[in-house]
Amino acid sequence: AELKKASKRLSCHKRYKIQKKIREHHRKVRKEAKKRGRKKPKKDPGVPSAAPFKEELLREAEQRKQRLEELKQKQKLNRQKEHEKKRKLEAKKNAAKLKEKAEGKESSGKSKAKTNKRLDKNSKKSFCRELKKVIEASDVVLEVLDARDPMGCRCPQLEQAVICSGGDKKLLLVLNKIDLVPKENLEKWLNYLKKEFPTVAFKSATLMKDRTMEQFTKRRARADLSRTTECFGSKCLLKLLQEHGKTQNKAIQVGVVGFPNVGKSSIINSLKGVRACNVGLARGVTKSMQIVHIDKQTKMLDSPSIIADPSNNALALALRSIIDTEESGSVDMLEGVDAILNHCSKQQVMMHYSIPDFSNTEEFLSLLAQKRGMLKKGGVPDVENVAKLLLCDWTGAKISYHSQPPGSQRPPPYLTEDKIAGMQECFNLKNLEEENNSTVQALKYPSPASSIIFQSAGMANGAIEENEVIEVASEWENMETSKEEDEEEEEEDFTESDDDQDDVEEEEKDVTEVSQALELVSPTRDFLFSESEHSNLLSFSLDKTADEDDAYDFNTDYV
Repeated sequence: AELKKASKRLSCHKRYKIQKKIREHHRKVRKEAKKRGRKKPKKDPGVPSAAPFKEELLREAEQRKQRLEELKQKQKLNRQKEHEKKRKLEAKKNAAKLKEKAEGKESSGKSKAKTNKRLDKNSKKSFCRELKKVIEASDVVLEVLDARDPMGCRCPQLEQAVICSGGDKKLLLVLNKIDLVPKENLEKWLNYLKKEFPTVAFKSATLMKDRTMEQFTKRRARADLSRTTECFGSKCLLKLLQEHGKTQNKAIQVGVVGFPNVGKSSIINSLKGVRACNVGLARGVTKSMQIVHIDKQTKMLDSPSIIADPSNNALALALRSIIDTEESGSVDMLEGVDAILNHCSKQQVMMHYSIPDFSNTEEFLSLLAQKRGMLKKGGVPDVENVAKLLLCDWTGAKISYHSQPPGSQRPPPYLTEDKIAGMQECFNLKNLEEENNSTVQALKYPSPASSIIFQSAGMANGAIEENEVIEVASEWENMETSKEEDEEEEEEDFTESDDDQDDVEEEEKDVTEVSQALELVSPTRDFLFSESEHSNLLSFSLDKTADEDDAYDFNTDYV
């Protein structure tokens, strides 16, 4: 049943009370007005008959009045001209819009071409283009892997592109987020990966000391800053890169590549010691190649994320693809969460989230929503937002889970023994192993019981060539481009012709003439005119436009 609106009727007592208050207020206002009294405007006494040069003074006054009347008439004409111009422009715009509608297909084709150019920065094709730039420009490529699922973070297409590119290009594996897996599991993975590529154990600093981060740390004083700002493995990695630079006898460029949320930008920030690159929980924060100078001999190239191929399984797409939480539907989210839950131990998930037994993914999400207080109107659990939050937790640095390395060492077909030896050539592997051991010993790790056991789905395929990417433009992007087109049309329409400029110059001349006439006022002006007339002349406005300062700034609204 619909709720009825509240009645506006008042009780008689309240109504009479209000009326009484109003009468009292009016009485008070009338009394104050009587006390003040009404000031009548003083009459102009005119020029006395005994005044010298009376006729001349009267002529001057008449001339001034005539000039002011002429000026008013000119201003009226100018206003009319402006209105006519605006009407013509509006008519042109309407005609252009009608033509566009009639043309239809031709105009849509042109607009699509424009949108493709403007949407370049946020498109997946531009990500591939920028990634390829990084691979081509770099002497050493660092493939960043999440220590919780290193095999799932490896991209065979990327590795093949680096190996087959020719020259002395090297590929290093950086095992990031090592503090989120048990110590034994980490050692197993280091032993497995070092047989294929030189592998560096790394734990990046999550909060860097920066102007933007100072306020954050002050507000949230409870955060464990000792844990978050520490970085492990940076000395080992820098030493490796510097040794390689000495062998090459030149300044080297190091490209940092990988799937989203593996910690590419945070590794660069950790090596630099300052927040040089933007970092965030959202996937795909880095849009283009960024160059960061570590020292005179090494340049780091930050790259956008590798785009996961749509042919991958649901788990790889859930953890490794760039998901836009605003655009992606609830079906995609549920599929991703379902894939994650299917590859985990159910009991461990229940223990971690402290949730009772559940039969399917929707039930799990509804229980989690109820526990976290994420409810819609009427107490309905907000399943979509919980799914988004859960995916962010699994790719971020919140949840501790680990996967086991394969039982037998089977390198991919593009990795022959010669190529493995070539990749390990210029690096001191003994020193690397010692440094890795020291970083492993220095860190604290979660216990195997508290870490969730996770079944990896193997290597994730990625699209590196632009032709492989299927682009789908979203609605909001189309809206943005249409707005930009309208702005361009307005700019074209409002360009002034030569005739318009001449009119403006004439108007300016008229205004200057009148101002000069007003300045040349005789010294007997005070004698001629009363105070009231004098103030009227001075306060006469020559069609002033409203100041820009008075305009309301919408950017000052508080969210």
